Amino acid sequence: MTSVAEVLGIIEERGNQAYLGEAVSITEHMLQTAHLAQGNGASPSLIAAALLHDFGHLVHEERQDAAEQGVDTRHEDVAAVWLSAVFGPAVTEPIRLHVEAKRYLCATELGYLMVLSPASRLSLQLQGGPLPPNDAVAFASNMWAQDAVKIRCWDDSGKTAGLKIPPLDHYRQLLESVAVHHP
Repeated sequence: MTSVAEVLGIIEERGNQAYLGEAVSITEHMLQTAHLAQGNGASPSLIAAALLHDFGHLVHEERQDAAEQGVDTRHEDVAAVWLSAVFGPAVTEPIRLHVEAKRYLCATELGYLMVLSPASRLSLQLQGGPLPPNDAVAFASNMWAQDAVKIRCWDDSGKTAGLKIPPLDHYRQLLESVAVHHP
């Protein structure tokens, strides 16, 4: 059975790799995103989702340079499936939808595309580009859409090199409190 300890162990073991063309590691990015969620008064489940939103990059079986090779790793789906052994939908659904949230924002928010980093623009192309209008309407009606959009916005801001933030262990108790299966 997967546990919070195993999830944290994977982040500690694999998260120091560069974050796909950004100036931070995957762990730094995940921690910054969670820190932003916490600073904005998000619920414990949403903070957990913000922390774990890119967990799929650590457990998918594609090459690290998959995006540069034109491959979408579907990291959001990989993470949601993997983490569902520990967490319920309040954590896993916003994670599963955070890529679609980027596509939604590109389709509905004037200028949003311009705030994306070059690496995020590349992945957007691989992920299908901005959502078509009917898909954007369907996304907006999903009960987890607003949480996914919040994560996406924190995700965009969580890429600052050298930012001083709480370490991974700071979130252990929070993760255990929202785990629905064996912590």
